[in-house]
Amino acid sequence: MSDALLSRFVRDRKANIAVIAALVMIPIIFLLGMTLDFTQALRKKQQLDAAADAAAIAAVRPAMLMQTDAVAQNTAYAIFMSTANRLASGLTSVPTPTITITDVGLQRTVKVSYNAASLNNFPQLLMNNVSWAISGASTAQASSAPNMNFYLLMDDSPSMGIGATATDISNLIASTAPKYQKASSSQNCGFACHETNIAHDGGTKDNLAIARANNITLRIDLVTSAVNQLLNTWSNCPQSGVSGGVMQCMSALNNTTYRAALYTFDLGLNTLASLTTPTTAGAQVSNIALMPVAYQNCVVPTTNCKTDNGTDIAGALTSLNGIMPSPGLGSNASGDTPQEVVFLVTDGVEDKISSSCPNGSYASYSRCQQPLDTAICTTIKKRGIKIAILYTEYLQLKTPNVPVTDTWYMSWIDAYDEPTSSTGAIAKNLQACASPGFFSNVQTGGNITQALTDLFLKVASSTASLTQ
Repeated sequence: MSDALLSRFVRDRKANIAVIAALVMIPIIFLLGMTLDFTQALRKKQQLDAAADAAAIAAVRPAMLMQTDAVAQNTAYAIFMSTANRLASGLTSVPTPTITITDVGLQRTVKVSYNAASLNNFPQLLMNNVSWAISGASTAQASSAPNMNFYLLMDDSPSMGIGATATDISNLIASTAPKYQKASSSQNCGFACHETNIAHDGGTKDNLAIARANNITLRIDLVTSAVNQLLNTWSNCPQSGVSGGVMQCMSALNNTTYRAALYTFDLGLNTLASLTTPTTAGAQVSNIALMPVAYQNCVVPTTNCKTDNGTDIAGALTSLNGIMPSPGLGSNASGDTPQEVVFLVTDGVEDKISSSCPNGSYASYSRCQQPLDTAICTTIKKRGIKIAILYTEYLQLKTPNVPVTDTWYMSWIDAYDEPTSSTGAIAKNLQACASPGFFSNVQTGGNITQALTDLFLKVASSTASLTQ
């Protein structure tokens, strides 16, 4: 080609768009093919990641925690492969997951990982790369429900004889008016004090008998009903064929062994049922009864009574601490023992003879009324024993809460019950006594039965979760 012809060709601008377009199409096609293949690989990875998640979770479900590692591994494998096999047409081969199961005590950790390769539709455009490498992993963790021993500790002191609702309190006050009673100490009283020798004070009727005769429900009646549902009868168990209460139902659902002991406390610890099956302990629920006193200012039938103190919460916990063994993990491993749990139901006010009452004492009898001293709670929890507490809130016995302000309450209790029964020192000390997350409170008139059931379910339940 002559120089003139070449020069003319270079100067000629005709059809330059077509040339440029042809040149640009090469990288566009390359990028388009790469985008399509990458998107397909990403979609395959998302599907396989979901399969790994499902496989890991399946191996730590409550029912699977009861099985051996081999069974859990086979289950996880089957779950993953059900998805992987459906994706086979878009992969170079069906990926086989790597499943690792680690058990530490009651806790199981399952990791499901995979490596795969997504087929490319445009391998020539990707420098003959026939596939995109993809990989992923999922880890799930859960703790199986442990075997547990439950020590149910119910307050049966005179203060649990308060009317269950504001209406019950009003009715009891009206029923103990002077025209029904000669003893001024028991008149206009919202408490069904069980005085076995009411005539000593010139009275004619026991307040507990008055409450029963007038069908007035007391707080201790609600406590008894709550324990009955826990040990004897529960109509809401999701598993059919289970007889008994909440405890037997959860034992069946969690495949665990639960045992129960039943105690009341007032001046000291009263044993209704030592550690046994929930059903055997449940047979003693009807024996939960309000503590009797001989007469006003006499908690024991002697001729030298000076005070009607009747609530030693710390003393009862101390006695119970001497009964409970050191807890185990609660697994079924050889040599392991159940976890130990205290279930305390109380209004939280101690009323006992003590020489170290923080705000003085009543008369010369060293009677101390105060919120629970939590030192014994710390001692128990340091042993690894859990404490669950249902606080039946101490009603503020003053107007406008009750028809007649209780002068005794105002002198000795009100300072611990302010600004409200949910936030005062009584509530705070009980919450400090309980293990983290195991404190619940219910107000006068509230559903104690449901509150106790909910608290038990919280202690007995376990959950599974993805950690990665």
